[in-house]
Amino acid sequence: MEKNKIILFGPGPLFKGGISNYNTSLAKALYNQSNTKIYILSWTQQYPAIIPRDFIDRNSKQNFLENTNIPIEYITNYNNPLTWNQTVQKILEINPIIVIFQWAIALQGIPLGFIVKSIKKRNPNIEIIFDLHLVQQKESSAVDKFCTKFGLKNVNTFIVHAYKTAEELQKLFPNKKFQLTESGERNQNEPSIIKLYHPIYDLFQPNTNFDKEKVKQEMGLNEHVFLFFGFIRKYKGLHWVLPAFAELLKQRKDVSLIIAGESFWNTLDNKKWSTKIKKTLFGLAKKLVLRKNDNEEENYQPLKMIEELGIQQYVRVFNRFIPNEEVHQYFQVSDAILTFYETATPSGVESLSYNFLLPVLATKVGHFPETIQEGFNGYLAEPGNIQDMAKVMNLFIENPIDKKNIQNIADKLSWKNYADAILKPYKSQVE
Repeated sequence: MEKNKIILFGPGPLFKGGISNYNTSLAKALYNQSNTKIYILSWTQQYPAIIPRDFIDRNSKQNFLENTNIPIEYITNYNNPLTWNQTVQKILEINPIIVIFQWAIALQGIPLGFIVKSIKKRNPNIEIIFDLHLVQQKESSAVDKFCTKFGLKNVNTFIVHAYKTAEELQKLFPNKKFQLTESGERNQNEPSIIKLYHPIYDLFQPNTNFDKEKVKQEMGLNEHVFLFFGFIRKYKGLHWVLPAFAELLKQRKDVSLIIAGESFWNTLDNKKWSTKIKKTLFGLAKKLVLRKNDNEEENYQPLKMIEELGIQQYVRVFNRFIPNEEVHQYFQVSDAILTFYETATPSGVESLSYNFLLPVLATKVGHFPETIQEGFNGYLAEPGNIQDMAKVMNLFIENPIDKKNIQNIADKLSWKNYADAILKPYKSQVE
């Protein structure tokens, strides 16, 4: 029997970040289903060439597709529309039953909208699914809103990881009647929203031989260790984490904070003319086209607060992209993850923390009130309230979370269940 073909379109493993890891994890989960043949089609460049950032993972040695025969092709260049058509041709040539697109930024709406419209016109039997990590950015510009509508308007099946995302999608298309389901069933006559979850990142596994106490001693860490992990961007609230941690230090000195991650806008050599030109053009584009003047890439430097707050003795900073093979050690040496975000969509960092049985201390924004049960798998703080964040950190120390609770959450958020929901209408074909 010929296997059912499924294409995952999104950044391949050569790219940094959670969407790349997510796309790879989903490919592996579907690969492990019976009677499926999985392909990954990836960008070669995901964004306009003027964006001043290096998106390629040049540090990791671990290959997450090892021991699979999942073919991957880097084909789609944002800046070259000829490759958009090549992508369409490749998809039609493979002739899958499903193509799953990863949607995480409005800017990609133009090429993705073109690809989707072209596929539907030439082969309407292929199911197009958009896995929505968000609908559109907070405080979206007119360009963002146009790109979002253009990218999503011809899609009939959506996956969301939070009810809030489903509400945003309905608001974007008020005249559409969506069928909302948690089972994966689809209605052929109506666009469908499948409410699932952000599965656990099982690409990163704990090291069973990890000596936590030894590593804590080597790193100069105190008894209770908090972790801020991932790209340093303003919406992730490191500028709240640091003063909250400083406030906690007024109450107790048996704590440490690890900051492990790359400053998002500091990956290129600022001395190079090419970098200077990109930054100038990008700044102009934000002002003229996107109507944004936040200049985060120049102005957001929260790490300077460490010295200003006088907390250097209690903070360990690893300000670089963390290679795949090193990720586990930062989670295994820590006791809780801090996600005191300004805004939030379903978080890869939260998902990753559960794989290491770490509770999550978060702000009451976005999806966090949906996924965090107070006192069960984490604690919630008021956004922007430094005193409340410090209170929550101390509350966690005084009232630890049972790791069995985290395991209970992790068991429910499996990739297998996620893949089962996607394939439910095709169950008889894939068994």
